[in-house]
Amino acid sequence: MNTAHHDPIAAIATAPGRGAVGIVRISGQGLAPFVRSLLGRDLQARHAHYLPFPDASGQAIDQGLALFFPAPHSYTGEDVLELQAHGGPVVLQLLLARCLEAAQGVLPRLRLAEPGEFTRRAFLNDKIDLAQAEAIADLIDASTAAAARSAGRSLSGAFSQEVHSLRDALVHLRMLVEATLDFPEEEIDFLRKADARGQLSNLQQSLTRVMQRASQGALLREGIKVVIAGQPNAGKSSLLNALAGAELAIVTPIAGTTRDKVQQTIQIEGVPLHVIDTAGLRDSCDEVERIGITRAWDEIAGADAVLFLHDLTRADAFDYIAADADIARTLAHKLPQGVPVLDVWNKADAASPAVGSGPFAAPDALRLSARTGEGLDALRRRLLTLAGWQPAAEGVYIARARHIAALRAVDEHLVQAAAQLSSDGPALDLLAEELRLAQNALNTITGEFGADDLLGVIFSSFCIGK
Repeated sequence: MNTAHHDPIAAIATAPGRGAVGIVRISGQGLAPFVRSLLGRDLQARHAHYLPFPDASGQAIDQGLALFFPAPHSYTGEDVLELQAHGGPVVLQLLLARCLEAAQGVLPRLRLAEPGEFTRRAFLNDKIDLAQAEAIADLIDASTAAAARSAGRSLSGAFSQEVHSLRDALVHLRMLVEATLDFPEEEIDFLRKADARGQLSNLQQSLTRVMQRASQGALLREGIKVVIAGQPNAGKSSLLNALAGAELAIVTPIAGTTRDKVQQTIQIEGVPLHVIDTAGLRDSCDEVERIGITRAWDEIAGADAVLFLHDLTRADAFDYIAADADIARTLAHKLPQGVPVLDVWNKADAASPAVGSGPFAAPDALRLSARTGEGLDALRRRLLTLAGWQPAAEGVYIARARHIAALRAVDEHLVQAAAQLSSDGPALDLLAEELRLAQNALNTITGEFGADDLLGVIFSSFCIGK
C-alpha cells in the first residue's frame, strides 16, 4: 500500500453502477481552501448544503448536497468533504475528475485513494482500532442477518472491549512479576500476597469465554464448506435443491448427470453453509465424467464436513454395498483428521422402513427423503452441530481467522505461564516472558502492536472509497 499516508485522497465512495445517490469523498489536512476553489464558497461544518457542482467553466456538472467535516470530527480524523450527487457512473467520474483538477494549486498532492485507505486513516488517526476497522468490511460483506448483527457489535467496540479487559488484567499481572524481578532482595512475596495464581486462573477463564464467542463469530463470518458425496443416482443433486429451496442442479434418472460441482450458500439460523454437489463417485470410461469425479475428490479433500449420501432403495444390493465401502475407505484416506463424515440415507419415501437398518448403517446415520422433505430439519440441526454452532450463544461478535489464531497464541502462553507459576521455585524471567508474549498476541488483534505488512494485507481487501 502507498506509504504517502499524509497525501489528500479522493474516491467514489459508493458501489459501481447506477443508483439514486452517489458519493465522492475527499480526505486530507487543510481542505478549506480546496472546498472554496471547488465550490466557490465556504461550507458550514457538518451542515448539508444544496448547491451546484460546477466544472472548470462554471457550468454545473450536477446539483446535490455538499458536507464538510473538519478534523478531527470525521470518519478519517482528517478534514473530509463529501459530495452527494445523482448516482450515475458518468456523473460521478466527471465529479471526481473535477475534484482532481480543482486541486491544482491549492491541494497539489491530491490523488486517488487506494482500497481501504479511508478506513486505514481512521485507524491510524485513532478513530477506530484494527478489530473495528475489519468489522466495517465484515459488515459490508455480511451474508446473513446474524453475521451483520455480529459485525455491528464488533464495530461498536464489543470485541475490542473484551480484548482490552484481557490486556488490562494481563498488564497488572505482568506488573507484579516485573516488580518481583526488579526487587529480588525484598522479603515480601509479591506474587503470593497478590494471589498471582488466582489472577492468572481468572484471566484464563475470561480468555476461554472470549474465545468461545469469537469462534462463533468466525463461524458466522466464514461458514463451513459441506460437500455432498456418494455414488451416482443417490440423490445428491436433489438434496442440494431441497436444502437450497431452488432447482439449482439438474436431476434425472440417468447415472452421471452431474459432471461438475454445483455450489450454493444456504443459511441455517444465520450460519452460512457452502454446500457443494459433486459428480457421482464410480469408475467411468467417459473422459468428461472422469474429470468431474477427480474434481469431486478435490472438493472432498478440502471440505469442513462431508455428507456421504446413500440410496435406501439399493441398500440391500451387494454391488452397491461394496462400492459404498470402497468410497468410505477412500474418504478415510483422503480426508484430514477431524473432518466429520455424516452418513445420510436418502429416498426414504421409496424404501421399506426396515431397509437401511442393517450392520452397514452407521448408528448416527440420518434417514430422509430429498423429494418429500422428510428428515431435512434433522439434517439441518445436525449440520449446525457439525459446524460447532451454539444456538443459545449471546453477544457474539464477528471475528476472523487471525483473531482466533491470536487468541490461541495467548492461551498457549498463559498455559506456559501457569506451569511456571505452579512449579517449585518458578523461573520468574521465563514467566515474565510468557506474559509479555501473551500481551503482544493480544495487541495484534486491535492493532496496538502490529507490522505494517499486516495492515497492508487487511486494508487492501477493502473496496475503493472505504
